[in-house]
Amino acid sequence: MHRQDSTESPLFGEEDNFRLKQSNIKHPLASFFHLFFRTSAILVYLLCDLISSRFIVCMVTIILLLSCDFWTVKNVSGRLLVGLRWWNQVDEDGRSHWVFESRKSDGVSKISAAESRLFWLGLIVCPIFWAIFVFSTIFSFNIKWLVVVIMGLVLQWANLYGYVRCKVGGKSSLRNMAKSYLSGQIFKQAMKGTTKS
Repeated sequence: MHRQDSTESPLFGEEDNFRLKQSNIKHPLASFFHLFFRTSAILVYLLCDLISSRFIVCMVTIILLLSCDFWTVKNVSGRLLVGLRWWNQVDEDGRSHWVFESRKSDGVSKISAAESRLFWLGLIVCPIFWAIFVFSTIFSFNIKWLVVVIMGLVLQWANLYGYVRCKVGGKSSLRNMAKSYLSGQIFKQAMKGTTKS
C-alpha cells in the first residue's frame, strides 16, 4: 500500500477508462456484506413500526446494523473491492493524523469493475437516504428518531468521505476531481454527437 496516491481504483464512472481485467464478482461475501448492513439499517428504519412497536428495540437494531456496516466497509470491503483503506493514527505527541491509502499499481488487476461499481454505488446512495431521513424527521417533528438518523448519516458520510479522500489523495482536491469528471463526461457526449452526424 502507498499513501496519498490513489489513482489506481475507479470512481464515479471512471471504470470505462480504467485497466480492469474482469467484470465478475471476485469477493462475493465482502460484496454481500458491503450492502447487507447498510440496506438492512435503512429497511429496519422504514419498517420499524411493522417490526416492533418498541422504539428502543428498533433504535438499538439500527445502531448495531450501522456500526457493523461502518466496520465492514472501513476494514473489509474497501480493501477487497477497490483496494482503498483509511484510518486515524495518533503519534507520540498525541496529535491525530488521518492516513489514506490505495493499492499499488501491480495490485490493480485484482479489482473487478462489477465490485468497484457495487462498492461506490452503495457508498454514495445510502448516505443520500439518511440525509433524506434527517430532513423528513425534522419536518415531521418526529424528534425521537433524530438521533438515530443523524447517527446513520454521520457513519455513512464518514466512510464516504474517507474513501473519496483515498481515491482523490492528498495532492488534488475534490473540486478538481469533479471538474475533470464533468469535463470528461461532456467530452464523451460531444464525441458521441459528432460520430452520429
